[in-house]
Formats: sequence, structure tokens, C-alpha cells
Amino acid sequence: MVLINEREIEIPVIDFGDLDGENRTKTMSLLDHACDKWGFFMVDNHGIDKELMEKVKKMINSHYEDHLKEKFYQSEMVKALSEGKTSDADWESSFFIWHKPTSNISEIPNISEELSKTMDEYVSQLHKFAERLSKLMCENLGLDQEEIMKAFSGSKGPAFGTKVAKYPECPRPELMRGLREHTDAGGIILLLQDDQVPGLEFMKDGKWFHIPPSKNNTIFVNTGDQIEILSNGRYKSVVHRVMTVKQGSRLSIATFYNPSGDAVISPAPKLLYPSGYRFQDYLKLYSTTKFGDKGSRLVTMKKMENGDFP
Repeated sequence: MVLINEREIEIPVIDFGDLDGENRTKTMSLLDHACDKWGFFMVDNHGIDKELMEKVKKMINSHYEDHLKEKFYQSEMVKALSEGKTSDADWESSFFIWHKPTSNISEIPNISEELSKTMDEYVSQLHKFAERLSKLMCENLGLDQEEIMKAFSGSKGPAFGTKVAKYPECPRPELMRGLREHTDAGGIILLLQDDQVPGLEFMKDGKWFHIPPSKNNTIFVNTGDQIEILSNGRYKSVVHRVMTVKQGSRLSIATFYNPSGDAVISPAPKLLYPSGYRFQDYLKLYSTTKFGDKGSRLVTMKKMENGDFP
């Protein structure tokens, strides 16, 4: 667990190094608890090259300084804020890179060949981690391991893309959000974030909590709306935001493991309760299974719903 603020609430930390040993059952239980009760958690020993992650952060920061910072501070939003005027705009400098099913990184202005190559290496490793995490989630939900992957695939496979963002120093943080309150539309979000500058906040139990900068290149994970739908509400997406700060420019590299555009999303059938039955039919089954497992009884009702009578 990681302490996240003075309220003494702790974020679950999932150590993927424990998944292959005697602590696997305990680690899987912690992952399920994190997805079920929190909707966000940190992952350590994720298998991604941490030197590569450090290189990605350094190069993105340099790209911002060289090509984006001046443009940001010359924007109308910044000028308006200097006059005490606010807007619904977010105090961020960002761009989006698609990786799968097709890449657009070559179309991003001023992206160097070295940065492009480094991002490709990082994303290749991150994609393997995303698929592994999706399989573990399915296992905890009692689904086939590839259920999420198949649901997200559509005709071209799951989509994979990265929002690269800097949240620059803000002279009036009380007037502007870095990113306004929202849930994420997609599936599984994998965040490589700043190790020094704070700003990210998540809602839990009706209160906002600060997420600390990520030390030692842990991956911060949160679940999006499509996971909530696919899990039939068990793994919920959580409202979050980014606050602005007077000192420090926060880096955020958020990669999204999402459904493809033509994927048809619905709750996994196995997670749905039976429906459309007559109560007297339930009572008839109940009379012979009252002291047995409720889950088996519900499975039988679902079979009856589909016309497969016992």
C-alpha cells in the first residue's frame, strides 16, 4: 500500500513479481479488491524496462521544452488568465499517438526519429503488460482469459493509443483545472507519470484524494467505462481530475487499451443475472436446491431463460 495524503488512505500496490510464486492467490485477491473497491491502483515489477521508461520521460520533456512550451504560453487561454478571466479549457499541452491498429506517430509534428523509436519500444512492452493485466482481470471475474481482448477486438483488434500531456506551471491555480473532472471512456488506462510534480486526484467515497508522483517508475492503472460495462458494474470507472500548481510542470503519459471503433460492447453474459422468468419457476427450483449453492441455482435459471430446461 502507498499512503496518498493526510487522510491516511492507501492505494493498493500490486506486485506482479508475486504472480508466479506462492503469493499468487494473495496477489490475485488484492488485484480483484483494487479493481472492485477502488478502480485505480499501482503496479510494480511490471516487466517493463525501467531505463526505457526513464528515457521516454526525458525525451517527452525535451520535446515539450523545444516545440510546445512557447506555443502554450502564447495561447489565448494563458493571455485570458493573466487578465483574471477563466474558461472551460484545460490547462494542458497535449497530443495523441495511435499505436494500434495503425500508428500515426510519423504524422506528429516535430517528433524526432529517436523519440519515435523509443516510444515504439516502450509501447511494445506496455502492450504485452496490458494484455496480461486484462487476462488477470478476466480470471478474477470468472471469465475466459481472453474475454476482454475478444470484446475489444472488433474487426482489427483492440485499439492502443497514448495521450502525452504536460500540465505547465499555472500562475492562478485556484482559477484553472489542468484537466476537468471525468471518467475515462475506454478500457484499461496505464499511466507513466511525473516522479516529482503532483496534481492528479481521484474520487473515492465522495472525497478527493491526491495521487502522489510515481516513484521508481511504477505504473498507475485505472479502469474506464467499458470495463465497468463489460464487468456488469463490478469494476467501476472512477471520476478523476488534474489540478494545476504554481511550481513545476507535470508530465503524464497515459496509454489506453481500448475497444476498436467497431467493437460491440455489452456486459459479459456470464456476469448477468437471470431475467424474464416467472417467480413460481424460481420457487420450484428453490424448493429442491434451498440448501445448495446459490450460484448454481442462478446458472440453472439462466439456462431456463434460454430454453434449456433441466
